[in-house]
Amino acid sequence: MPLAGHLSEEGYTLGEHEFSLPQGIDYDLMLTNAGEGILATGIVRAHVVGTCDRCLEPAEFDLAAEVDEYFLFKAPSETASLGEDEDDVDFSLVRDDSMIDLSEALSSAMLMETPFVVLCREDCKGLCPVCGENLNEHDCGHASKIEEERMESNPFAVLRNLKLDK
Repeated sequence: MPLAGHLSEEGYTLGEHEFSLPQGIDYDLMLTNAGEGILATGIVRAHVVGTCDRCLEPAEFDLAAEVDEYFLFKAPSETASLGEDEDDVDFSLVRDDSMIDLSEALSSAMLMETPFVVLCREDCKGLCPVCGENLNEHDCGHASKIEEERMESNPFAVLRNLKLDK
């Protein structure tokens, strides 16, 4: 049975990161009766807004995550033998009123696809460690001075002046 819809979620948290969902969440799922339970598979999509880890400006990205959740009609007994492929099977249970709660499956799928390092753009230069200037907007000059100092303190820096004649 196909199931598509929209959730007006405002946001979510992953670790110390807070993300907003200005357009909510769209999902397109297929629910299949698999004998002992219901298999929910499909895609969840959202436009996500967070904070760049380097420059602290807003960072936006589109997220598309795969949903794959198994809802059993009854919990398996502890004495039931599990096959080789089933020892780490993750499942939820169908509620007593014959309903399933897809919210955790949708949320888990989104969390799995959310990047660990959030950037406003791939080549974000971040903030100056001396004055805090956003290096994407203005080069304050501190970064080049720090790089020069680091190169000078490098024990191999004297090799830059080495002339090798054949």
